[in-house]
Amino acid sequence: MDREKLGEIRQRAEKALAKIRPYLVADGGDIAIVDLTEDMVLRVELKGACHGCPFSMQTMKAGVEITVMNEVPEIKEVVDVNNP
Repeated sequence: MDREKLGEIRQRAEKALAKIRPYLVADGGDIAIVDLTEDMVLRVELKGACHGCPFSMQTMKAGVEITVMNEVPEIKEVVDVNNP
C-alpha cells in the first residue's frame, strides 16, 4: 500500500481516537499512535494512568479497538506497544 493511502488511514484512525480520548483523559490517561503497519495493525501507546493499569487490556479491546475498527474498517487490529 502506498504511503499516501497509509497516511489517510492513519488520519482517520486519529479522528477515531479523538472520540474516545476524553474518556481516557478523564481517568488520567491518554493514547498516541506509534505506527500503522503495512498489514493494517495500528500500534498505539497508552499513557499516563492508562499505562500499566490492570484494566488496560480491556480498555484496548472493548473500547479502543472496537471504536477504531468501526470508524476505519481497513484496520485489522489495534495493539498496545507496551502490552502486545
